[in-house]
Amino acid sequence: MSSIYTVDSFTSAPFKGNPAGVYISRHELSTEAMQDIAKEINYSETAFVTYGDNPQEFNLRWFSPSTEVDICGHGTLAAAKVIYETGLADIKSPLIFHTKSGELSAALSDDGIRLDFPANFINAAISDSVIEKFADTQPLFVGTDRSWCLIELENDEQVRKIRPDFELLKTHTQQLFIFTAKSGDPQYDFVTRCFGPAIGVNEDPVTGSAHCYLATYWGGKLKKKKMKGFQASERTGSIVCEWIGNRVHLFGEAVIVFELKFFNDIKL
Repeated sequence: MSSIYTVDSFTSAPFKGNPAGVYISRHELSTEAMQDIAKEINYSETAFVTYGDNPQEFNLRWFSPSTEVDICGHGTLAAAKVIYETGLADIKSPLIFHTKSGELSAALSDDGIRLDFPANFINAAISDSVIEKFADTQPLFVGTDRSWCLIELENDEQVRKIRPDFELLKTHTQQLFIFTAKSGDPQYDFVTRCFGPAIGVNEDPVTGSAHCYLATYWGGKLKKKKMKGFQASERTGSIVCEWIGNRVHLFGEAVIVFELKFFNDIKL
């Protein structure tokens, strides 16, 4: 009988970081079944993994409680952790994931597991009343790309003090919001919080995919290639990111917390 693993990503301690569900099977479930499971697990994302054509290759899809998402950093990290820990692949070799966002890879490193993701870039945009009311301040910068919106605030205290009005944010044309500022703590380069109420995730605890934008944004501002970000959600977590041309490497640890089994013979 198949299991669902719950994994805390971008942390070395259980009950911190960003939790994700991971379901691994030889054959892909229907989209409806995957969406039902993701809704039941009710984490920001659940990763669904099926075996690929070669031992180190897998197919990977991610679902929030309400919809399928194009890319998910913490869900990919969680999937890699389960695959390596359960012996489904050689820990000395990288994993290749075939996804709707192209080919992604994961490999063990000195900083935990290294994810290889596409670099994304934000285009400057005009601030608006929804963003300013949500942040309760005038942003230093606002930029957008596809469904994402990145907002730089004056300092990390403003990021930490945001009191979210999720219904207000749902009225905006963008769906995913990254609020960030330069860190006042020297052990981090920047501080972030991420919100996505329009896709069923009010506040994401630690957002790997957001760092595909943060790495290029802060890399350009700070003139650095490798940086460490702190996500100031209730659970907190940190990500080391490295910008290399058109790719971003994300480094993080993960902890498997639970292995859940379906009760009786539930048909999927």
